Amino acid sequence: MELAYVCEWEKRPKSTHCPSIPLVCSWSCRNLVAFTTDLKNEDDDKDVSHMIHIIDTEHPWDVYSISSGHTEVISCLEWDQSGSRLLSADGDGQIKCWSMSDHLVNSWESVLSSSLDGDPIVALSWLHNGVKLALHVEMSGSTNFGEKFSRVKFSPSLTLFGGKPMEGWMAVTVSGLVTVSLLKPGSTLLTASESLCRLRGRVALADIAFTGGGNIVVAATDGSSSSPVQFYKVVVSVVSEKCRIDTELLPSLFLRCTTDPLRREKYPAVTHLKFLTRENSEQVLLCASNQTGSIVECWSLRKEGLPVNNIFQHRSPVVGEKQPTILKWRILTTTNDLERVSAVALPKLPISISNTDLKVASDTKFCPGLGLALAFHDGSIQILHRLSLHTMGVFYGSSSSNQRPGDESAIKRQRTGGPALHFKALQFSWTSLALAGVDNHGKLHMLRVSPSMGQVLEMNTTLRHLLFLLEYCMVTGYDWWDVLLHVQPSMVHNLVEKLHEEYMRQNQALQQVLATRIVAVKASLCKLSTATAARACDFHAKLLLIAISSTLKSLLRPHVLNTPDKTPGDRLTEICAKNTDTDIDKVMINLKTEEFVLDGPPLQSLQQLIQWVGDFVLYLLANLPNQGSMVRPGFGFMRDGASLGMLREMLVMIRIWGLLKPGCLPTFTATSDNQDSMQLLFRLLTKLWLCSRDDGPPQEPDESLIDECCLLPSQLLVPSMDWLPVNDGIIVKLQGKHPLRLQFGKASSLPGGSAAPLEVFTRSPGSQKMDNLRCVHMGVCPTEESKACTRCGCVTMLRSPNKTNAMKQWEQRWIKNCLCGGLWRRIPSTLT
Repeated sequence: MELAYVCEWEKRPKSTHCPSIPLVCSWSCRNLVAFTTDLKNEDDDKDVSHMIHIIDTEHPWDVYSISSGHTEVISCLEWDQSGSRLLSADGDGQIKCWSMSDHLVNSWESVLSSSLDGDPIVALSWLHNGVKLALHVEMSGSTNFGEKFSRVKFSPSLTLFGGKPMEGWMAVTVSGLVTVSLLKPGSTLLTASESLCRLRGRVALADIAFTGGGNIVVAATDGSSSSPVQFYKVVVSVVSEKCRIDTELLPSLFLRCTTDPLRREKYPAVTHLKFLTRENSEQVLLCASNQTGSIVECWSLRKEGLPVNNIFQHRSPVVGEKQPTILKWRILTTTNDLERVSAVALPKLPISISNTDLKVASDTKFCPGLGLALAFHDGSIQILHRLSLHTMGVFYGSSSSNQRPGDESAIKRQRTGGPALHFKALQFSWTSLALAGVDNHGKLHMLRVSPSMGQVLEMNTTLRHLLFLLEYCMVTGYDWWDVLLHVQPSMVHNLVEKLHEEYMRQNQALQQVLATRIVAVKASLCKLSTATAARACDFHAKLLLIAISSTLKSLLRPHVLNTPDKTPGDRLTEICAKNTDTDIDKVMINLKTEEFVLDGPPLQSLQQLIQWVGDFVLYLLANLPNQGSMVRPGFGFMRDGASLGMLREMLVMIRIWGLLKPGCLPTFTATSDNQDSMQLLFRLLTKLWLCSRDDGPPQEPDESLIDECCLLPSQLLVPSMDWLPVNDGIIVKLQGKHPLRLQFGKASSLPGGSAAPLEVFTRSPGSQKMDNLRCVHMGVCPTEESKACTRCGCVTMLRSPNKTNAMKQWEQRWIKNCLCGGLWRRIPSTLT
C-alpha cells in the first residue's frame, strides 16, 4: 500500500484549520469525494465556516467548495446509490440534500432539507433501494457474468405501488430519536420522527444497516463501554398519506473488554460503532479506547437453541416440534491492545463471505473487500481482515516514514511541534482499491491499496484480479478509476484483449447492454500506455460513431403503419450486409426510399454530424497505406467489420438524404469539378469492408485498394481529425511509485508524465478548440462557457447554440453523462 497523492488545502487568509473539530469524508460510486473542513477566524473563535468540498478524483485540484449554511459542525456526509446526491447533517439537527446543478460535478445546490432543531445527528443513511449484488470470487473463472455477480433477493426499505422503491433518508439523533424523510413526487418531503424505545437515553454513536426483508436495524450506544450496545428494528410505512415509524428492541450486547478483569477499566469509552456492511445487520465492529490505546471487537448475531429444563427432557416429543431458538450476539474475534484508533473505514465491495469464496480468495490472494482499515493517532493505517481481524497490510504515515530509526531529534520536533499527523476521517473506494482520508491538518490524502495487499503474484493472477474488478464495474455502472490505479502500462494490451474475450462470451442481450460501456473501459485502459494510446482515439471515435448511427437511424419512419417487426434501420442493416456492390446507387435502389423522406430542417441541423461521418471515412481510407503499426489512430477500424459496415450504411442514408436536401451532404474539397466524392469513398470503403467481414476469414487489403487510397490525398483534401480531446486528468501521472503533492486550485503544479505524449494528443496554443459532441469548431479562444468529461476529457459547450428539435434531441442524450458515461465538470474560465 502506498501514497498516491496528497492534496494540500489552500488556507484562506487569517484562517486556520481547527484540529479539535471532527472531520467527515465520503466516497461515491462515481468517484466523487466529499469532505468537510471547518475554518475559524483567528479574530473571532465563534465565527466558524462549515464547508463541504467536493472533488472528482481525476481532477482533485478542481475543488468545489460549498458554504453549507449549517450552523453547527457537520457530523455526517452520505452519498446516494447513484452517486449524484449528497446528504449532510450537523450538530443542530439540520439535514440538507445536495444535488448537481446542470449535472455538473463542480456545481451543487441544496434542494431539500429537514430539521430536528437542537438535536444533533449521530447517524445518517439513504433508504435502501432493494438492489444488492454479491461478488463471488469462487466463480471468477466462470464465463458468465451472472454467475460472478449474482443479484441477491433484497427488499427496499419502502415500496410504492408496483414494487418501486421510495426514495428518502433516515437519521438517528443524540437524544434517541429516529427521523425519516420520504421524497414524494414533485420534490416534496414527508417527514416523521419516533423514539427508538420507550425510555429515551443519550446516543453517542449509532449506525444503520438494512435487512433483506425491508427492515432497518439501528445500533446505538451511549459511549460508555460498561453500557450495553442496543439494537433496534425500524419499520417505515406510509399510512393515509402519512409516514409511520415502528420500532422494536432487538438483542443487545456488552463488550468483551468490560467482562475481562484485566481490561475492565482500561477502555472506558466506545469510540467507533459500525456494521461491517450496509446490507448485513448481523455483524458489527466495535472499538473501545482510552487516551493512549484502543481495542477492536467483531461480533456476530447467531441463532442458538434455547436450553430446556430437565423437567421437560423426558417428555415424549410432538411430531414436527422443533427446539426453540433465540438470537444471541457472539463475539467473533478481538484484537490485542492497539495504538489509539482515530478513524475506521469499511469496504464497500459486496464480496461473498461463504466458506468456498473465502478459501478461493485466500488461495489466490484476492484481498479487495476482505479488509477494513484502521487509522491510528501515530499516523499509521492498518488493514485488518474483516472477520478474523488479523493484519493484512500496514501503511506508515508521512510523518513516521520520513524519519529514520533512532532519529531522536525528529521525534522531539514532532512532539513539540503540535499533534502528530493522523487521519480523522477515512473512506474506501467502491472496489476497495484506494483510500481517501482527511488528516488533522485539513489535508486530503489518497492511498493505493494493492489487490493482493502487497503479496507478490504471478502476472496472470494479477491480471485476473484486475479483470474481475473491471467486469464488476461494467456490470454495476460504477466508475473504475480506482482499478486503473493498479494497471501498469505493460498490462494494458493483455487486459483489453481478455476483457473483450470475456465480453464476447456473454449472451446477446447482455452484450447490447454493455456495448458502449466496454468501449469506454477499453479507452480508459489504452490511455495508460504510450503503446496503446492511439487505440484510445479509436475507441472514442467508435463511441461517437455508435451514437451518430443510432441517432440517424432513429429518424427513419416506416411508410405504412402495419409494418413487420423489423424497423427501417434493421432493414437498412440487413440489405447493406447482403449487398456487396461497390456502387452506392445500386445499393440504394434496393431500399424503400419513402422511409427516408424527412423534412428539411432536421437534416440541415444534423449536417455537422453527417460531416463528421464523411470526414472520418476519408481519414480512414487516406491513412490505410500508412497503417504499418498500431501506433497510428484509426488502425483499430481496419479490421473492425462491424464498424466499417456501420459507416457504409450511413453513407447510403446520407446519399438518399442528399437527393432530398443537398444542403445536408458532407462538404469535400476536391481537385476535380466532376468528382463524385461520395461514390468514390463508398467504393473504397466497401472494398475495405469486404476484407474484414464477420462471415468470412480476414484478408489483407489488396494492392489495388492501397494504390487507390494512396491517390486519395491528391483527389480530396484530407481533414485533420481531432476526435480525442487532450485529457488533463491525473490517472496517467500515477504510474510511478513516488507520491505526488498537489494543491487545490493549481492544476499547473501537476508534474508531467514520464513518457512523451503522442503527436495526436498535442495541441498548439493557436489551434482551434473543438466541441467534441457537436463536431463543430469553437475558435482559438472560445467565448462560450464549456464543460468537460471527468473521465475522457471530451469538451462541449455548456449552452446549446442550436434551436432545432433534431439537434436538441442529440444534445439531450448527453445532458447527464458524456459519450463514455463520465460526469461533466464546468471548465474554469482560466483553463478555457
